[in-house]
Amino acid sequence: MLSDNIDMATKVNEIITNNRVMVRYEVITEVVYVLEGVYSLSRSKIKDSISIFLSVPNVETESKSVLLLALETYADKNIDFVDCLLYGFKALQGYDVFTFDKKLNKLLNTIV
Repeated sequence: MLSDNIDMATKVNEIITNNRVMVRYEVITEVVYVLEGVYSLSRSKIKDSISIFLSVPNVETESKSVLLLALETYADKNIDFVDCLLYGFKALQGYDVFTFDKKLNKLLNTIV
């Protein structure tokens, strides 16, 4: 994706190509934070890049559907990625979410 450090990019590519890898929500959240805050990538570019990464057959996570919905929501709404994850958990897995965050509550109230 970025390849600003060729040695690290090569090592990561080798690991992902040759192993089954588990990527947790926390890691994806950190990647979103860095791509937006450090590299100033657009939300749409972040969504596209992480979605492509998640489509690699040997990349696993707890729930790709929740992550993909969170990424879609993140690209479309002005809301933090963690809140988009909470939205995904409620929308797809029926979790109750309690928050004082007005933007997140407004989004959660769109779920039928």
